Amino acid sequence: MQPSAPRRRAATLAATALAVVAAVALTPHSADASAGQPAKVKSPVAAGQVLKTGAEPRKVRFDDSTLAATMTTLNASEPIPGTAWVPDPRINKVVVTADPTVTEAKLAQLNTVLKPLGDTVQLERTDSELKLYLSGGDAIYGSSASTIRARCSLGFNVKRSGKPDAFLTAGHCGNPIKSWSTSDGGPEVALVPAGGSSFPGNDYAIAEYTAAEPHPSNVNLYNGTYQAITSARDAVLNESVQRSGSTTHLHGGTVTGLNATVNYKEGQVTGLIRTNVCAEPGDSGGALFSGTAAIGLTSGGTGDCTNGGTTYYQPVTEALSAFGATIP
Repeated sequence: MQPSAPRRRAATLAATALAVVAAVALTPHSADASAGQPAKVKSPVAAGQVLKTGAEPRKVRFDDSTLAATMTTLNASEPIPGTAWVPDPRINKVVVTADPTVTEAKLAQLNTVLKPLGDTVQLERTDSELKLYLSGGDAIYGSSASTIRARCSLGFNVKRSGKPDAFLTAGHCGNPIKSWSTSDGGPEVALVPAGGSSFPGNDYAIAEYTAAEPHPSNVNLYNGTYQAITSARDAVLNESVQRSGSTTHLHGGTVTGLNATVNYKEGQVTGLIRTNVCAEPGDSGGALFSGTAAIGLTSGGTGDCTNGGTTYYQPVTEALSAFGATIP
């Protein structure tokens, strides 16, 4: 884990988190159909009914339960670092991704897992390593009370009944670093309570404010303005989203998959959101959002913001539920 270079203190702990070791997700989500997507049908009668609605029918070979069974089988297999999988309704298969580190024995192991699944899976290779991202929006640092001088990002500010105001960030940040500051090695402004961090398997943490630090419910857009955040919801397939991070600032794209599983070297995580938004080390923990709605926390992925890439996010609704928190 490489600490990020010190940066000037942010004016406020707005709404994005910079992570030290990026992590992952949580529980499975159902894939929502988006407007404009062909309707799946399995018979001529059903196709006729779809046509009457004005939608475009598309015959599918595998139903949702079959693809769900494939995901269950893959999730139960021995994790192979450098791999990921997600149901893709566009091709009616589970897309399995393997990065350049999956070679020889690891590749043979993967092929052994995939062979019995037949045409329900499609293997794709990436030319860059699948990894956790290291930093995100307004920066937070290991404080002077912490033995680790690493940098992460604040995700979203939250409230809980009868408890101190707090912020969400990635669990891989909250695991090693309990005391946070807004400057490198500065005084503590927030503290991760006992049981306030979960990674791997999940990738979320909560840190309670211990100082009178301004903490509005917004996201830094890195153009001198901020996006107000007033609610939280699950991601929708093919919707447009934005991500804010302290390394690469603001970038946008679309949600390309739900319920993704990622096998990092640090462990397996499930139930992630997959997007085509780029990110780089230092963006981890940052806010994924759509308009005024909080969607997720930046985890990891492949590629960069020069050549593009794939990124994965912890659903924010899972973290809110785990901590009994709400968006202000």
